[in-house]
Amino acid sequence: MLSVLRVHLPSDIPIVGCELTPYVLLRRPNKDKSVISEDVSESAPIDGYFLRYKWYRIQSDKKVAICSIHPSEQATLQCLGCVKAKIPVSKSYHCSPKCFSDAWQHHRVLHERAASAVNENGNGEEEIFGQFNSTGSGVSNASLASSQSSGSLANGNAPLYPAAITQRNGGETWFEVGRSKTYTPTADDIGHALKFECVVVDAETKLPVGPSSTILTSRVIPAPCPTPRRMFSVSGVDIPGHLDLDGRLSSSGTFTVLSYNILSDAYATNELYSYCPSWALSWAYRRQNLLREIVGYRADIVCLQEVQSNHFEEFFAPELDKHGYQALFKRKTAEVFSGSINNIDGCATFFRRDRFSHVKKYEVEFNKAAQSLTDAVVPIAQKKTALNRLVKDNVALIVVLEAKFSNQGVDNPGKRQLVCVANTHVNVQQELRDVKLWQVHTLLKGLEKIAASADIPMLVCGDFNSMPGSAPHTLLALGKVDPMHQDLVVDPLGILRPASKLTHQLPLVSAYSSFARMGVGLGLEQQRRRMDPNTNEPLFTNCTRDFIGTHDYIFYSADSLTVESLLELLEEESLRKDTALPSPEWSSDHIALLAEFRCKPRTRR
Repeated sequence: MLSVLRVHLPSDIPIVGCELTPYVLLRRPNKDKSVISEDVSESAPIDGYFLRYKWYRIQSDKKVAICSIHPSEQATLQCLGCVKAKIPVSKSYHCSPKCFSDAWQHHRVLHERAASAVNENGNGEEEIFGQFNSTGSGVSNASLASSQSSGSLANGNAPLYPAAITQRNGGETWFEVGRSKTYTPTADDIGHALKFECVVVDAETKLPVGPSSTILTSRVIPAPCPTPRRMFSVSGVDIPGHLDLDGRLSSSGTFTVLSYNILSDAYATNELYSYCPSWALSWAYRRQNLLREIVGYRADIVCLQEVQSNHFEEFFAPELDKHGYQALFKRKTAEVFSGSINNIDGCATFFRRDRFSHVKKYEVEFNKAAQSLTDAVVPIAQKKTALNRLVKDNVALIVVLEAKFSNQGVDNPGKRQLVCVANTHVNVQQELRDVKLWQVHTLLKGLEKIAASADIPMLVCGDFNSMPGSAPHTLLALGKVDPMHQDLVVDPLGILRPASKLTHQLPLVSAYSSFARMGVGLGLEQQRRRMDPNTNEPLFTNCTRDFIGTHDYIFYSADSLTVESLLELLEEESLRKDTALPSPEWSSDHIALLAEFRCKPRTRR
């Protein structure tokens, strides 16, 4: 007879919106008693047996709420200031006075923004929020409630049917919430444990055979939600609301570009990111959190790096398609990589169909360029050594798009408005400074050819794994590299000589350097403090326990584009826990960059 050997969940904490898929290990009823982990459905039984699944939500008569800082803990305190300011109630809960005190510096920002919103909306009544102190002022020990609604069952592949209720002793009620192997917790499950039940069933009689195997989860927690990042206008005027720019974009002819290294699941290991809870590192959680963040930015063009092949095809492309995006992808080459082909990451570029149409795509494989280079300039005896150093699988995806929106003030209204967008991820190995510079130079030379063939604005986005002031960054920003630059010392193959060849003619400027050129405005001084005054770049775009610095950039051609606004930068303190990413709130070790651009009017030639 088919029997269940083991049942367990890969994640220790269930989160709203993140699918739960138990691992069920079975023993087949054959002579060798082989072990399998495949699903055995009623439509495809094995030797007359199949598996039946049920999910229950266990609700206690005691009402509970969840701490907004430590979502695995039950809340005991509620901030009265949040209630008064009409801040979402879930953000007002804390598990202890110490929790509230430790979080106050970040928490008070919610109050300040709520008060600012009240004033902007014309409410003259001044909102006053109490400061937290050791006596606990501003905090209520009031009874905390959570949703007790049951709703109907529509989880997994199961059809809709009324929720079944089984009363239990000890003040508990069990709600049957699913009949599929997988289950996605909902808001109704917050604060409650879930129970998964698996039993072998006789296909003929439809009756259970043997005992059921069960597993009990910890309490379901809401998906942690970071404080929304605001857009700042280069004119110094705050853009009201949270990135709600749709009307503004379509009427003014501007467009937005997002660049984001989302951290491939293959690299998101507990060994590398031991400070991040394992449930927050799981792909089931991170993919939903990343999607929510990316969609929330509402960018017209989205450039993502470290997108695994299978995740692009099975998740990002179909999910972003629902939001009106067309998808293009370039997977890294596989000369170096030796794992599963599905785990190879690459660069994915998405654009909104109502804003742009696809004209052309170019794929840059630096390994092919390395082969051509070694064939041309490296002696045969050194060719193998040269290829071992240069072949690193990195790629770039270049896309030419045509704008569908009007560009006010253009002299030639009938002429097509094209935009060229390059999306790349440069080699990560810090000791290979020559390889990084060579890859960036190779990409820029390719973009020069495109620019020479058409009057077209250029955008160069990505993770360049190069700090501000490094040779790759200098080449991008200044169009040349000083022959005495320290990075040029590392050149064992002689591919960087003479230094005079390390140039390009594209008038590129880093979008975020605009923060340094802005006038006086609300919040701009705070943004400048998050910039390096020596390089005019963000203090960091990549923040782990072992490293903090800037590797990500959006460069644009300043002769044809102007920066209208930028997404605010984060500060170390706002990341709270160990000042490190990823975290439950932010699901990558990088932060997203977002810039709004306007095409300059063309001059007649």
